[in-house]
Amino acid sequence: MIRKFRLYIMLAAVALSATSCLDKMPEDEIPFDESLQTVSDVNLAVIGIYDAFKSSYLYSGNLTLLPDLQTDFVYGVNGNTNIYGDIWRWNDIKPTNTDIEAVYGSLYDVINRCNFLLDRVDNVRNKVTDDSDLDKLDQYCGEAYFARALAYSELVKLFCKAYESDDDAANELGVILTQHYRGDEEMKRASLKDSYQFILDDLGRAAELLKLEDDFDTTTQGALYDSSYFNEYTVYALRARVALYMKKWDEAIEYSTKVIESGYYVLSSCTQEISSGISYYKYMWTNDHSTEVIWKVGFTVNSYGGALGSIFANYDFSTLRPDYVPAEWVINLYDTNDLRVSTIFQSFTTGYSHGLTWPLLIKYFGNEEFLQYNIIHVNMPKVLRLSEQYLIRAEAYAQKEEYGKAGSDISTLRAARYSSYGGSTAMSKDNAMEVIEEERVKELYMEGFRLHDLKRWHKGFEREPQDQSLDNGSSLKVEKDDPLFVWPIPQHELDAPGSEVEPNESNK
Repeated sequence: MIRKFRLYIMLAAVALSATSCLDKMPEDEIPFDESLQTVSDVNLAVIGIYDAFKSSYLYSGNLTLLPDLQTDFVYGVNGNTNIYGDIWRWNDIKPTNTDIEAVYGSLYDVINRCNFLLDRVDNVRNKVTDDSDLDKLDQYCGEAYFARALAYSELVKLFCKAYESDDDAANELGVILTQHYRGDEEMKRASLKDSYQFILDDLGRAAELLKLEDDFDTTTQGALYDSSYFNEYTVYALRARVALYMKKWDEAIEYSTKVIESGYYVLSSCTQEISSGISYYKYMWTNDHSTEVIWKVGFTVNSYGGALGSIFANYDFSTLRPDYVPAEWVINLYDTNDLRVSTIFQSFTTGYSHGLTWPLLIKYFGNEEFLQYNIIHVNMPKVLRLSEQYLIRAEAYAQKEEYGKAGSDISTLRAARYSSYGGSTAMSKDNAMEVIEEERVKELYMEGFRLHDLKRWHKGFEREPQDQSLDNGSSLKVEKDDPLFVWPIPQHELDAPGSEVEPNESNK
């Protein structure tokens, strides 16, 4: 049967029926063999890949919010809308949960787009003789390889167990690997080890194809920081994250160092001002521009994704009725000299009848340019930031018992965030991981890392009720290695015709 494809404008493959997320496009569009005929066509396909990341099921919505909501970071407020309530309460993290299905399907949509381009690009390359056009095709392929690696890295993070060792991972379930749009690949999960190797292979290809010229000059060709496009250093940044998750400490250090020492990125200071009263750090969240952003999902007022900040404010131009408010223990974690606090949190009296007054999360309140068009709570997701690279390297150093180097990286980060931070951060075997874990909470709060961090550290958590928190869910205690730290494989994937997909323990 000939597969057909709606050129460049694939809708998210969020399958809420008994079809697989790997299924392709309907049979009433441009035939596969007739698509992507020119270099411009391939460029449009790449634009389609970037557009897929705007999905509100990915970084501007579910993919960022749900892993943190599920943990101990926030509390549901009495009277809230109950959005994502089943996941917050841990009582409906099931294979039929549509919010989880949406993440799974949207990530495979990105993968399908990448596979489509990579399967068709040689057809175009064989017709091209101009060197500059051939270079463009290499660039486009590099972007597709990176996008596919990024999507798979999120799938293994959410739907698989933590990577403990090569031997252990060889016997654990990974994800369905597909590298061809029109392939006859099995509907079967690879091992966790093979899944990570697939990601590493794609990142290797991407690094080669996206490698900057030796004479690359940011003054004439555009700065690398604050980019909404992939480049050599986005590859290294993800490579460092993946190495950390694989417990490959030397590789995590190697690749994070490539980014840190590149000179292309600078931590956004909380003390230096970009304009009166606005620090570089605050500007990163209020205007979505920053010297430390390695890759962000680019939005415009005419083309944007979900509203990350809605559930933390629900501002109606009159009152605020947040669905979720920050956990008190998180707020208390920050030092009195830590200037992140005033950018991340602000105290408000809510519009509820109970009049809860609480520090609300405001770093996703909305891009100020968008607010001028009454588009509220929309921010560009900052998927890769320099601060995470320092945290990755610090943790890897700590695991190698190089505590001085780990402390130096934490000190560098704090110096950019504190009103003043003198000396060095004392680190030892007794406190190193505690310091790093707390710093990850403070720096990456509500950016989608918490669930996986707890999973890979083999830690549980406990919630204690706070002012006006919902009775059901506020006293939750979750032990380490609970099966629900790994999301269930969507039921439609298990039930799809020809499926040999094995479930997770959380499916049962």
